[in-house]
Amino acid sequence: MFPDCYLNYMNNFSRAVPENPGAHANSMPEAFPMPSPEMFDEPIQEGEDIPMEENIMGGETMPQDNIPMQTPIQTPQIPMAMPMPMPPSTPESPFEVQPGAPVVLSTEYTQGYLRTQIGKRMRVTFLLGTNTVQDREGILEKVGISYIILRETQTNNLTLADIYSIKFVVIFPTV
Repeated sequence: MFPDCYLNYMNNFSRAVPENPGAHANSMPEAFPMPSPEMFDEPIQEGEDIPMEENIMGGETMPQDNIPMQTPIQTPQIPMAMPMPMPPSTPESPFEVQPGAPVVLSTEYTQGYLRTQIGKRMRVTFLLGTNTVQDREGILEKVGISYIILRETQTNNLTLADIYSIKFVVIFPTV
């Protein structure tokens, strides 16, 4: 599965990195050269031209145009003695949030309109499956986000019904 150079023959369950002659054990590969300490001796001024002559991968010089580059101003790092205690984060919103879901409150939705009809006698037609229609008649007791509760007039039983299968609602006038 692995090439032979990655396997340690003394222990078949461990992987060994091949030795690179002339390299330290903790050094990075040569493809990623580290900046030398001399680079940080003089601060870089804003708007100063920086010649870019070395290619990162091989160290070869490449001809380049002298294009002035904007370099960020270096700011000194201030060490902190103790971390500042953070107050408990409570997200503050610039918007006012109304209590309750808009589906239940607004009469533009079925739930919102049916809430205005609580206590009235009605006939609700449900579509069950693809071709079965069933009517339920009673007094509307409660409206939730996804259900209604009808109290049947003859038996006084409560019926919980799925609001998403309602097709028609006939509201009878009160006498």
